[in-house]
Amino acid sequence: VGFGLSAYAIGVERGYVSRAAARERVLTTLRFFHDAPQGDAARGMSGYKGFFYHFLDMKTGARSADSELSTVDTALLLGGVLHMQSFFDGADAGEVEIRRLADAIYRKVDWRWAQNHGAAITHGWSPEHGMIPWDWRGYNEAMLVYVLALGSPTHGVGADAWAEWTQTYDKSWGSSYGQQYLTFAPHFGHQYSAVWIDYRGIKDSYMRARGFDYFENSRRATYAQQAYAIANPMGCKGYGQHLWGVTASDGPADAVIKDGARQRKFHSYAGRGMGGEATYDDCTIAPTGAAASIAFAPTIATAAIVDMRQRYGDRIYGKYGFIDAFNLTWDFDHPLSNGRRVAGFGWVDSDYLGIDQGPILAMLENHRSGAVWRVMRKNAYLRAGLVKAGFTGGWLDAR
Repeated sequence: VGFGLSAYAIGVERGYVSRAAARERVLTTLRFFHDAPQGDAARGMSGYKGFFYHFLDMKTGARSADSELSTVDTALLLGGVLHMQSFFDGADAGEVEIRRLADAIYRKVDWRWAQNHGAAITHGWSPEHGMIPWDWRGYNEAMLVYVLALGSPTHGVGADAWAEWTQTYDKSWGSSYGQQYLTFAPHFGHQYSAVWIDYRGIKDSYMRARGFDYFENSRRATYAQQAYAIANPMGCKGYGQHLWGVTASDGPADAVIKDGARQRKFHSYAGRGMGGEATYDDCTIAPTGAAASIAFAPTIATAAIVDMRQRYGDRIYGKYGFIDAFNLTWDFDHPLSNGRRVAGFGWVDSDYLGIDQGPILAMLENHRSGAVWRVMRKNAYLRAGLVKAGFTGGWLDAR
Protein backbone atom coordinates (compact mmCIF):
# COMPACT_ATOMS: atom_id res chain seq x y z
CA VAL A 1 0.00 0.00 0.00
CA GLY A 2 2.89 2.37 0.72
CA PHE A 3 4.25 1.82 -2.78
CA GLY A 4 0.74 2.21 -4.16
CA LEU A 5 0.30 5.58 -2.47
CA SER A 6 3.55 6.82 -3.98
CA ALA A 7 2.35 5.59 -7.37
CA TYR A 8 -0.54 8.07 -7.19
CA ALA A 9 1.85 11.00 -6.86
CA ILE A 10 3.85 9.73 -9.82
CA GLY A 11 0.62 9.33 -11.75
CA VAL A 12 -0.27 12.95 -11.10
CA GLU A 13 3.18 14.13 -12.19
CA ARG A 14 2.99 12.08 -15.40
CA GLY A 15 -0.64 12.79 -16.24
CA TYR A 16 -1.84 9.22 -15.72
CA VAL A 17 -4.45 10.42 -13.22
CA SER A 18 -5.79 13.83 -12.25
CA ARG A 19 -4.73 15.38 -8.95
CA ALA A 20 -8.36 15.39 -7.83
CA ALA A 21 -8.83 11.68 -8.58
CA ALA A 22 -5.56 10.76 -6.87
CA ARG A 23 -6.52 12.90 -3.88
CA GLU A 24 -9.79 10.99 -3.44
CA ARG A 25 -8.04 7.62 -3.65
CA VAL A 26 -5.45 8.70 -1.09
CA LEU A 27 -8.16 10.02 1.23
CA THR A 28 -10.02 6.71 1.03
CA THR A 29 -6.84 4.83 1.92
CA LEU A 30 -5.71 7.10 4.75
CA ARG A 31 -9.19 7.27 6.29
CA PHE A 32 -9.21 3.49 6.45
CA PHE A 33 -5.82 3.18 8.14
CA HIS A 34 -6.59 6.07 10.49
CA ASP A 35 -9.87 4.53 11.64
CA ALA A 36 -8.95 0.83 11.40
CA PRO A 37 -9.47 -1.02 14.71
CA GLN A 38 -6.34 -1.47 16.82
CA GLY A 39 -6.01 -3.81 19.78
CA ASP A 40 -4.39 -6.97 21.13
CA ALA A 41 -7.29 -9.28 20.20
CA ALA A 42 -6.37 -12.05 17.79
CA ARG A 43 -9.33 -11.39 15.48
CA GLY A 44 -11.10 -8.35 14.14
CA MET A 45 -8.13 -6.00 14.50
CA SER A 46 -6.09 -4.33 11.76
CA GLY A 47 -3.14 -3.63 14.01
CA TYR A 48 -1.86 -2.82 17.46
CA LYS A 49 0.21 0.00 18.99
CA GLY A 50 -0.02 1.89 15.70
CA PHE A 51 1.56 -0.95 13.69
CA PHE A 52 -0.38 -3.00 11.14
CA TYR A 53 -0.50 -6.69 10.33
CA HIS A 54 1.58 -7.90 7.40
CA PHE A 55 -1.56 -8.99 5.55
CA LEU A 56 -5.07 -7.57 5.89
CA ASP A 57 -8.24 -9.21 4.60
CA MET A 58 -9.25 -7.47 1.38
CA LYS A 59 -12.94 -7.36 2.37
CA THR A 60 -12.89 -6.68 6.11
CA GLY A 61 -9.60 -4.85 6.54
CA ALA A 62 -8.83 -6.99 9.59
CA ARG A 63 -5.89 -9.31 10.19
CA SER A 64 -5.63 -12.01 7.56
CA ALA A 65 -5.16 -15.56 8.88
CA ASP A 66 -2.32 -15.64 11.43
CA SER A 67 -0.10 -12.98 9.90
CA GLU A 68 2.25 -11.08 12.18
CA LEU A 69 2.19 -7.46 13.22
CA SER A 70 5.05 -6.33 11.00
CA THR A 71 7.38 -3.46 11.81
CA VAL A 72 9.03 -3.39 8.39
CA ASP A 73 5.79 -3.63 6.43
CA THR A 74 4.34 -0.85 8.57
CA ALA A 75 7.43 1.22 7.73
CA LEU A 76 6.89 0.60 4.01
CA LEU A 77 3.29 1.76 4.43
CA LEU A 78 4.48 4.86 6.27
CA GLY A 79 6.94 5.66 3.48
CA GLY A 80 3.96 6.16 1.18
CA VAL A 81 1.87 7.86 3.87
CA LEU A 82 4.53 10.49 4.54
CA HIS A 83 5.07 10.92 0.80
CA MET A 84 1.38 11.84 0.55
CA GLN A 85 1.73 14.23 3.48
CA SER A 86 4.45 16.17 1.66
CA PHE A 87 3.07 15.82 -1.88
CA PHE A 88 -0.44 17.08 -1.22
CA ASP A 89 0.60 20.49 0.04
CA GLY A 90 -2.29 22.59 -1.23
CA ALA A 91 -5.02 24.55 0.57
CA ASP A 92 -7.81 22.31 -0.76
CA ALA A 93 -9.81 20.78 2.12
CA GLY A 94 -9.00 17.27 0.91
CA GLU A 95 -5.28 17.98 0.87
CA VAL A 96 -5.44 19.49 4.34
CA GLU A 97 -7.18 16.31 5.51
CA ILE A 98 -4.53 14.13 3.84
CA ARG A 99 -1.82 15.92 5.79
CA ARG A 100 -3.76 15.61 9.04
CA LEU A 101 -4.48 11.90 8.58
CA ALA A 102 -0.91 11.11 7.55
CA ASP A 103 0.39 12.93 10.61
CA ALA A 104 -1.95 11.05 12.93
CA ILE A 105 -1.16 7.62 11.42
CA TYR A 106 2.57 8.17 11.80
CA ARG A 107 2.35 9.59 15.31
CA LYS A 108 0.34 6.60 16.58
CA VAL A 109 3.14 4.10 15.94
CA ASP A 110 4.77 3.12 19.24
CA TRP A 111 8.32 2.37 18.19
CA ARG A 112 9.54 2.16 21.78
CA TRP A 113 7.12 -0.68 22.49
CA ALA A 114 8.72 -2.58 19.59
CA GLN A 115 12.19 -2.41 21.14
CA ASN A 116 12.30 -5.98 22.35
CA HIS A 117 15.99 -6.34 23.21
CA GLY A 118 17.50 -3.10 24.38
CA ALA A 119 17.66 -0.54 21.58
CA ALA A 120 16.93 -3.01 18.76
CA ILE A 121 13.51 -3.06 17.07
CA THR A 122 11.77 -6.41 16.71
CA HIS A 123 10.60 -7.93 13.44
CA GLY A 124 7.08 -8.05 14.81
CA TRP A 125 4.50 -9.38 17.25
CA SER A 126 1.46 -11.64 17.37
CA PRO A 127 -1.36 -11.99 19.90
CA GLU A 128 -0.64 -15.69 20.21
CA HIS A 129 3.14 -15.58 20.76
CA GLY A 130 4.06 -12.02 21.70
CA MET A 131 7.23 -10.46 20.34
CA ILE A 132 9.05 -12.20 17.50
CA PRO A 133 12.48 -13.08 18.98
CA TRP A 134 14.45 -11.69 16.01
CA ASP A 135 15.39 -8.03 15.79
CA TRP A 136 16.34 -5.81 12.87
CA ARG A 137 20.11 -5.49 12.81
CA GLY A 138 22.65 -5.08 10.05
CA TYR A 139 22.29 -3.86 6.51
CA ASN A 140 18.99 -4.88 4.89
CA GLU A 141 15.60 -3.53 3.85
CA ALA A 142 14.71 -2.34 7.36
CA MET A 143 16.83 0.83 7.33
CA LEU A 144 13.57 2.74 6.85
CA VAL A 145 12.25 1.23 10.10
CA TYR A 146 14.99 2.89 12.13
CA VAL A 147 14.90 6.22 10.29
CA LEU A 148 11.15 6.53 10.91
CA ALA A 149 11.46 5.30 14.49
CA LEU A 150 14.13 7.92 15.17
CA GLY A 151 12.08 10.70 13.60
CA SER A 152 8.87 10.12 15.57
CA PRO A 153 7.90 13.09 17.79
CA THR A 154 5.62 10.93 19.95
CA HIS A 155 7.24 7.51 20.42
CA GLY A 156 10.71 8.08 18.98
CA VAL A 157 13.60 5.80 19.87
CA GLY A 158 16.98 7.05 21.05
CA ALA A 159 20.03 7.55 18.87
CA ASP A 160 21.42 4.33 20.38
CA ALA A 161 18.97 2.46 18.15
CA TRP A 162 20.97 3.45 15.07
CA ALA A 163 24.16 2.29 16.75
CA GLU A 164 22.43 -1.03 17.47
CA TRP A 165 21.32 -1.28 13.83
CA THR A 166 24.82 -0.63 12.43
CA GLN A 167 26.86 -2.61 14.97
CA THR A 168 26.74 -5.75 12.81
CA TYR A 169 27.64 -3.97 9.56
CA ASP A 170 31.18 -5.32 9.56
CA LYS A 171 29.76 -8.82 9.17
CA SER A 172 28.10 -7.67 5.93
CA TRP A 173 31.07 -5.73 4.61
CA GLY A 174 33.05 -7.55 1.98
CA SER A 175 34.18 -8.02 -1.60
CA SER A 176 31.82 -9.73 -3.98
CA TYR A 177 32.17 -10.13 -7.74
CA GLY A 178 34.55 -7.23 -8.15
CA GLN A 179 32.81 -4.82 -5.77
CA GLN A 180 33.50 -3.89 -2.16
CA TYR A 181 30.37 -2.87 -0.27
CA LEU A 182 27.84 -3.66 2.43
CA THR A 183 26.38 -6.88 1.08
CA PHE A 184 22.84 -8.23 1.28
CA ALA A 185 22.03 -11.15 -0.99
CA PRO A 186 18.39 -10.43 -2.02
CA HIS A 187 18.54 -7.27 -4.10
CA PHE A 188 15.38 -5.72 -2.65
CA GLY A 189 17.37 -4.95 0.50
CA HIS A 190 19.26 -2.33 -1.51
CA GLN A 191 16.10 -0.89 -3.06
CA TYR A 192 13.20 -0.48 -0.64
CA SER A 193 14.40 2.31 1.65
CA ALA A 194 15.93 4.08 -1.35
CA VAL A 195 12.47 4.47 -2.89
CA TRP A 196 11.81 7.31 -0.43
CA ILE A 197 15.25 8.29 0.91
CA ASP A 198 17.65 10.10 -1.39
CA TYR A 199 20.95 8.70 -0.12
CA ARG A 200 23.03 10.64 -2.62
CA GLY A 201 25.64 12.70 -0.79
CA ILE A 202 24.45 12.01 2.76
CA LYS A 203 26.36 9.72 5.10
CA ASP A 204 26.11 8.36 8.63
CA SER A 205 29.26 7.77 10.69
CA TYR A 206 29.80 4.28 9.29
CA MET A 207 29.67 5.34 5.66
CA ARG A 208 31.76 8.45 6.32
CA ALA A 209 34.49 6.10 7.55
CA ARG A 210 34.12 4.01 4.38
CA GLY A 211 34.27 7.08 2.17
CA PHE A 212 31.03 6.76 0.20
CA ASP A 213 27.25 6.86 0.69
CA TYR A 214 24.48 4.26 0.66
CA PHE A 215 23.52 5.20 -2.89
CA GLU A 216 27.01 4.26 -4.07
CA ASN A 217 26.71 1.09 -1.99
CA SER A 218 23.56 0.14 -3.91
CA ARG A 219 25.25 0.98 -7.21
CA ARG A 220 28.08 -1.41 -6.36
CA ALA A 221 25.59 -4.09 -5.29
CA THR A 222 23.83 -3.72 -8.64
CA TYR A 223 27.04 -4.17 -10.62
CA ALA A 224 27.88 -7.18 -8.43
CA GLN A 225 24.50 -8.69 -9.35
CA GLN A 226 25.30 -8.37 -13.04
CA ALA A 227 28.80 -9.82 -12.57
CA TYR A 228 27.32 -12.75 -10.62
CA ALA A 229 24.94 -13.50 -13.48
CA ILE A 230 27.78 -13.34 -16.01
CA ALA A 231 29.86 -15.74 -13.88
CA ASN A 232 26.75 -17.91 -13.52
CA PRO A 233 28.07 -20.36 -10.89
CA MET A 234 24.75 -22.22 -10.79
CA GLY A 235 24.73 -22.85 -14.53
CA CYS A 236 21.36 -21.16 -14.95
CA LYS A 237 19.93 -20.93 -18.43
CA GLY A 238 19.91 -17.36 -19.72
CA TYR A 239 21.90 -15.69 -16.94
CA GLY A 240 24.29 -13.15 -18.34
CA GLN A 241 25.02 -9.51 -19.11
CA HIS A 242 21.37 -8.61 -19.68
CA LEU A 243 19.62 -11.17 -17.49
CA TRP A 244 20.36 -10.58 -13.82
CA GLY A 245 18.75 -9.41 -10.59
CA VAL A 246 18.14 -12.22 -8.10
CA THR A 247 15.74 -11.09 -5.39
CA ALA A 248 12.71 -12.21 -3.38
CA SER A 249 10.02 -13.49 -5.72
CA ASP A 250 7.62 -16.23 -6.65
CA GLY A 251 9.11 -19.43 -7.98
CA PRO A 252 7.95 -22.64 -9.67
CA ALA A 253 7.77 -25.13 -6.77
CA ASP A 254 9.40 -26.48 -3.64
CA ALA A 255 11.22 -29.41 -5.19
CA VAL A 256 14.58 -31.11 -5.67
CA ILE A 257 14.95 -32.22 -9.28
CA LYS A 258 17.75 -33.93 -11.19
CA ASP A 259 18.92 -31.78 -14.07
CA GLY A 260 21.57 -33.69 -15.99
CA ALA A 261 24.45 -34.27 -13.58
CA ARG A 262 23.18 -31.62 -11.15
CA GLN A 263 20.58 -31.84 -8.41
CA ARG A 264 18.67 -28.57 -8.38
CA LYS A 265 16.69 -27.30 -5.42
CA PHE A 266 13.79 -25.09 -6.46
CA HIS A 267 11.53 -22.92 -4.32
CA SER A 268 8.07 -21.43 -4.49
CA TYR A 269 8.14 -17.99 -2.81
CA ALA A 270 11.61 -17.31 -1.34
CA GLY A 271 13.92 -14.48 -0.41
CA ARG A 272 16.27 -15.28 -3.27
CA GLY A 273 19.66 -13.62 -3.56
CA MET A 274 22.93 -13.84 -5.43
CA GLY A 275 25.26 -16.44 -3.96
CA GLY A 276 24.04 -19.85 -5.05
CA GLU A 277 21.90 -22.42 -3.33
CA ALA A 278 22.75 -21.10 0.14
CA THR A 279 20.95 -17.86 -0.76
CA TYR A 280 18.06 -19.62 -2.52
CA ASP A 281 19.18 -18.86 -6.06
CA ASP A 282 17.32 -21.43 -8.16
CA CYS A 283 17.68 -19.67 -11.52
CA THR A 284 14.51 -17.63 -11.02
CA ILE A 285 14.72 -14.03 -12.20
CA ALA A 286 12.43 -11.26 -10.97
CA PRO A 287 12.45 -8.30 -13.39
CA THR A 288 12.21 -5.90 -10.44
CA GLY A 289 15.79 -6.87 -9.51
CA ALA A 290 17.11 -4.97 -12.51
CA ALA A 291 14.23 -2.57 -13.17
CA ALA A 292 14.07 -1.12 -9.64
CA SER A 293 17.85 -0.62 -9.76
CA ILE A 294 17.68 1.79 -12.68
CA ALA A 295 18.39 4.82 -10.47
CA PHE A 296 21.58 3.19 -9.17
CA ALA A 297 22.99 1.87 -12.43
CA PRO A 298 20.95 3.21 -15.35
CA THR A 299 23.17 1.91 -18.15
CA ILE A 300 23.08 -1.76 -17.24
CA ALA A 301 19.54 -1.68 -15.80
CA THR A 302 18.07 -0.06 -18.91
CA ALA A 303 19.83 -2.60 -21.12
CA ALA A 304 18.43 -5.44 -19.00
CA ILE A 305 14.88 -4.08 -19.09
CA VAL A 306 14.94 -3.55 -22.84
CA ASP A 307 16.46 -6.97 -23.48
CA MET A 308 13.92 -8.80 -21.30
CA ARG A 309 11.06 -6.99 -23.00
CA GLN A 310 12.36 -7.59 -26.51
CA ARG A 311 13.39 -11.22 -26.08
CA TYR A 312 10.72 -12.53 -23.71
CA GLY A 313 8.01 -9.90 -23.69
CA ASP A 314 5.29 -12.06 -25.25
CA ARG A 315 5.57 -14.36 -22.22
CA ILE A 316 6.62 -12.15 -19.30
CA TYR A 317 5.12 -8.73 -20.08
CA GLY A 318 1.42 -7.90 -19.93
CA LYS A 319 -1.19 -5.35 -18.96
CA TYR A 320 0.60 -4.34 -15.76
CA GLY A 321 4.16 -4.59 -17.06
CA PHE A 322 6.51 -7.40 -16.11
CA ILE A 323 5.07 -10.40 -14.31
CA ASP A 324 6.72 -11.13 -10.98
CA ALA A 325 9.23 -13.77 -12.05
CA PHE A 326 10.29 -16.37 -14.59
CA ASN A 327 12.74 -19.27 -14.79
CA LEU A 328 14.31 -20.35 -18.08
CA THR A 329 15.97 -23.39 -16.46
CA TRP A 330 12.70 -24.98 -15.35
CA ASP A 331 11.80 -27.53 -18.01
CA PHE A 332 10.42 -30.32 -15.88
CA ASP A 333 7.15 -32.23 -15.80
CA HIS A 334 6.55 -31.57 -12.11
CA PRO A 335 3.58 -30.08 -10.21
CA LEU A 336 3.84 -26.31 -9.88
CA SER A 337 3.08 -24.14 -6.86
CA ASN A 338 1.92 -21.35 -9.14
CA GLY A 339 2.38 -20.03 -12.63
CA ARG A 340 2.75 -22.22 -15.70
CA ARG A 341 5.31 -24.17 -17.67
CA VAL A 342 5.85 -22.99 -21.24
CA ALA A 343 7.33 -25.72 -23.42
CA GLY A 344 10.70 -24.72 -24.82
CA PHE A 345 10.86 -21.62 -22.64
CA GLY A 346 10.60 -22.46 -18.94
CA TRP A 347 8.42 -21.40 -16.01
CA VAL A 348 6.43 -18.17 -16.06
CA ASP A 349 4.63 -16.67 -13.08
CA SER A 350 0.97 -15.73 -13.28
CA ASP A 351 1.11 -12.96 -10.66
CA TYR A 352 1.99 -9.31 -10.51
CA LEU A 353 3.15 -8.38 -6.99
CA GLY A 354 2.65 -4.83 -5.76
CA ILE A 355 5.76 -5.04 -3.60
CA ASP A 356 7.75 -5.46 -6.83
CA GLN A 357 5.71 -3.30 -9.20
CA GLY A 358 5.82 -0.39 -6.75
CA PRO A 359 9.62 -0.09 -6.56
CA ILE A 360 9.85 -0.45 -10.36
CA LEU A 361 7.56 2.54 -10.89
CA ALA A 362 9.07 4.63 -8.09
CA MET A 363 12.68 4.04 -9.05
CA LEU A 364 11.97 4.65 -12.74
CA GLU A 365 10.61 8.03 -11.71
CA ASN A 366 13.50 8.74 -9.35
CA HIS A 367 15.83 8.00 -12.25
CA ARG A 368 13.89 10.17 -14.69
CA SER A 369 13.15 13.18 -12.50
CA GLY A 370 13.96 12.45 -8.84
CA ALA A 371 10.31 13.25 -8.07
CA VAL A 372 9.80 10.94 -5.08
CA TRP A 373 13.14 11.91 -3.54
CA ARG A 374 12.51 15.61 -4.14
CA VAL A 375 9.20 15.54 -2.29
CA MET A 376 10.50 13.39 0.55
CA ARG A 377 13.43 15.71 1.17
CA LYS A 378 10.82 18.19 2.42
CA ASN A 379 9.32 15.80 4.97
CA ALA A 380 10.19 16.97 8.47
CA TYR A 381 9.90 13.51 10.04
CA LEU A 382 12.17 11.83 7.51
CA ARG A 383 14.74 14.59 7.89
CA ALA A 384 14.57 14.39 11.69
CA GLY A 385 15.15 10.64 11.60
CA LEU A 386 18.16 10.95 9.33
CA VAL A 387 19.70 13.72 11.43
CA LYS A 388 19.17 11.75 14.64
CA ALA A 389 20.86 8.76 12.99
CA GLY A 390 23.89 10.96 12.40
CA PHE A 391 23.50 11.62 8.67
CA THR A 392 25.12 14.79 7.35
CA GLY A 393 26.05 16.29 4.02
CA GLY A 394 24.40 16.96 0.69
CA TRP A 395 20.76 18.00 0.59
CA LEU A 396 20.38 17.30 4.32
CA ASP A 397 22.64 20.22 5.18
CA ALA A 398 20.78 22.55 2.82
CA ARG A 399 17.87 24.59 4.08
